[in-house]
Amino acid sequence: MYGDDSFDPYIHYIINTTRKHNKDNISRTKAYQNFYLENPEIKWAFLASMVSRNAGWNMTDLHLQPFKKILGKKERDQLFMTYERANWLIFSDAFPQLLVYNLSKQAEKPLFHLLKKFHVSSFMIEQWMLFWERQERDKLMIALIINEQNVIQGPVVKQTYFQYHVFNQLPYIMQNFLRLNAVLFPTSSSEVFGSYVHGFTNISKRIGLGVRLANILYSPNVYDKSLYFAKTQEHTGSRRDYEPYLSSHYPYAPMLRVLYPVIKHQDNIRKDWWKTGGIPSKWWQTPKETSLEDMKKTYYRRRDLLFGYYYMKYAMRPDW
Repeated sequence: MYGDDSFDPYIHYIINTTRKHNKDNISRTKAYQNFYLENPEIKWAFLASMVSRNAGWNMTDLHLQPFKKILGKKERDQLFMTYERANWLIFSDAFPQLLVYNLSKQAEKPLFHLLKKFHVSSFMIEQWMLFWERQERDKLMIALIINEQNVIQGPVVKQTYFQYHVFNQLPYIMQNFLRLNAVLFPTSSSEVFGSYVHGFTNISKRIGLGVRLANILYSPNVYDKSLYFAKTQEHTGSRRDYEPYLSSHYPYAPMLRVLYPVIKHQDNIRKDWWKTGGIPSKWWQTPKETSLEDMKKTYYRRRDLLFGYYYMKYAMRPDW
């Protein structure tokens, strides 16, 4: 993919470091978080680590009894691959950008021309140069949100396999309709913040969700609590990471690495989405006000419905 340029010391370092940390959801989440702790001016990295935690929890949820009974193994495997492919693809595009930024800081000069070797969009190369000159942290964060959602639009959301086997199937349609999926920002107390995922296949809605989540995470009442949680709670991929703080009565899924092997992904030639798509002005707009509702009650009320359905079916049909 990289040709003879892979022998360049910078390119070689970026390739190897990205591959090292892109093995699974656990390694990606830790890499984002560790980068943020060393470079807190890159606000997107902490957001990415927290969203990545949620991807891991969604993966292991598929091994809880309600999911195992309601969904067949094939359906659960397909949902897992949706989470895994998007998680892997975003990291493979974003982490080289973070590494090049770090190298630029060390060299005390911009090295963002290196990003062309990794097929990063010309949009992001321009945004990194602007950030280097102006240090507009929020603008870079929104730019990275816009970029990541465009990166997965073709290879995941619009890809024929995922369209047919996931997004057009009843489990996804019902989950979307009932809003059973959410991105949660736990704290080391009983508070949980975040937002529901609705209309995932619509890129504008995903970008809007990303910006909304950023506003929530970096609000004064949430940031310190979530950062403390992230720094003190090792990510295992199981909701056991945070549910004990909620006195949850639900069973916990095993840790992610107990359930899933390392997946080898095909890294197809990437297209520059910026050259064919462009950006509607609404993608740059931030919500005027973001609700900081504690989601514990509403999210677990929906979870009660799922587990209640399973227990009712099991009571009626113990062999189910």
